[in-house]
Amino acid sequence: MSKKLPKRSEDFSLWYNELVKNAGLAENSGVRGCMVIKPYGFAIWELMKDQLDKMFKETGHQNAYFPIFVPKSLFEAEEKNAEGFAKECAVVTHYRLKNDPNDASKLIVDPDAKLEEELIVRPTSEAIIWNTYKGWIQSYRDLPILINQWANVVRWEMRTRLFLRTAEFLWQEGHTAHATKDEAIAEAKLMHNVYAKFAEEWMAMPVVKGYKSDSERFAGADDTFTIEALMQDGKALQAGTSHFLGQNFAKAFDVKYETSEGGKEYVWATSWGVSTRLMGALIMSHSDDEGLVLPPKLAPYQVVIVPFLNKKKQEQNEVLLAKANEIKDELAQFGIRVQIDTDETKRPGFKFAEYELKGYPVRLVVGPRDLENNQVEIARRDTKEKSLQSLDGIGQYVNDLLVEMQENIFSKALNYRNNHITEVNTFDEFKDAIENKGGFVSAHWDGTEATEDEIKNLTKATIRCIPLDAKEEAGTCILTGAPSNKRVLFAKAY
Repeated sequence: MSKKLPKRSEDFSLWYNELVKNAGLAENSGVRGCMVIKPYGFAIWELMKDQLDKMFKETGHQNAYFPIFVPKSLFEAEEKNAEGFAKECAVVTHYRLKNDPNDASKLIVDPDAKLEEELIVRPTSEAIIWNTYKGWIQSYRDLPILINQWANVVRWEMRTRLFLRTAEFLWQEGHTAHATKDEAIAEAKLMHNVYAKFAEEWMAMPVVKGYKSDSERFAGADDTFTIEALMQDGKALQAGTSHFLGQNFAKAFDVKYETSEGGKEYVWATSWGVSTRLMGALIMSHSDDEGLVLPPKLAPYQVVIVPFLNKKKQEQNEVLLAKANEIKDELAQFGIRVQIDTDETKRPGFKFAEYELKGYPVRLVVGPRDLENNQVEIARRDTKEKSLQSLDGIGQYVNDLLVEMQENIFSKALNYRNNHITEVNTFDEFKDAIENKGGFVSAHWDGTEATEDEIKNLTKATIRCIPLDAKEEAGTCILTGAPSNKRVLFAKAY
């Protein structure tokens, strides 16, 4: 049997780490803080990537690629951005190694190969991209520029966890240039909505749409829009951000355009991104003590067909496999991704546990008696319910079942999220909710960074976002008693 997972309720962190490894999603690599994404994990990421890429292109964006190295002088050009990422930067100082004169079996840095200018391994690409845009933009006719890139970035994290926080990770980063402030803000909001739609409709993960407080916004941005999700341990996770950059990078790199009236204006900018952190969000939003629970839209295989094979009955096996392939062909007509289990060496119980661990949405079992009765046993991963179904119309039945499962997984996560939003009016209520219930805590805040920092120091809770749908409401800050006109969402977070 597959290794039993720890219980989420007893040690959520250990459960998560063991699930990522045992389900074959990723593992730690020989490079400190970096991960190897294994084929099954990468298949899920590819489904995410393909859908997001489609959504980007449907909104007018094109893909490009920019260098992983950023000259230090360019990185320093936008001061807030440079300061914000400085502590996480990996820096290239030399371009060659040579044999150690004292030990020929070892290599040392060649002191004669020192770079004239140090290179930053990109933690984000605004600097190199805006240096490039300077050569692309002369006139209003060159705008807008709507570019996305799929890439890896390096942020030298001290404490790492597979998918959630690693020194190197995969992501996409959009970088757009616009003629007007209103157009740039509209772009940032558009991509914010794209992320929210993807999270809810594909990941089955409900999110709160909002914008960040000044201290939490992206370094170098005028405004950061965020989608915040709630994991099953009551901690929040920032699942995607879209930034209105104002003219900060245009001014840092002197990117101006000639207006239709003949004047010169600085360009307006946005950037936006999601990363393999979404894999962690997907796992922690839905999975259980038996393993992954994958929304059907993001399952590499949506159905596994398991014929009851017997090494001693090859003729029977051939009949079962032929029927399995017939079923696969019918399911494929509905665009369903199907795997047939042809392994004759493992017992059914072992196989079932493995498919539960890996989160296959539907398991379809075919035995000799099932063939006689023109039926199959169907097990759904989300509720663990089993039923016998006729093979007549099996394609339509399974297709409808997958749609129902996608909706059910979202509804379950939404109910959990809604039951873990607590409205408080005093600091004692706030501390009790943060420590004993978890989830989002809706509270008044006086709008100052000092109060925000003090609450974080006292409770480890941060302002996750100021919800876009927050209503004007007279109140007083839970910590200082100062006037407040809007509630914000606090939580402990990843």
